[in-house]
Amino acid sequence: MQVVGIQVSAERAGKAGLTVEFVGAEGEVVTVTCPQDAEGSLNRLNAVPRAKDILSAALGADEKLQDTPDPRASAAALRPIPNARTAHDRKTMEEQLDEGLEDTFPASDPVSIASSAIAKGNSRR
Repeated sequence: MQVVGIQVSAERAGKAGLTVEFVGAEGEVVTVTCPQDAEGSLNRLNAVPRAKDILSAALGADEKLQDTPDPRASAAALRPIPNARTAHDRKTMEEQLDEGLEDTFPASDPVSIASSAIAKGNSRR
């Protein structure tokens, strides 16, 4: 792939990180999402080298999988981990929902509206 363009865009105004797109000469696009670090130091200037590091690590992991003598071992490593929804585990889904609601409290509480008004009669004073 011959890179002819690089586009960097912010995710949630840069708070969640940056997305780097490498555009190839034949229209291919490779997208890498770089998560923001704890210090918040990821910016448009250092996002491209960080994306290259992530790609290098991914390619290195892929080479290790290809060097595995047993092809079933590499297939097992790539198999997704089932979640509670696909496993139809209702109890775990309820626990995850409760944890999520607790994490977002009090924002998860329903909104209530209170107003005060003075009734106006039909008086002719």
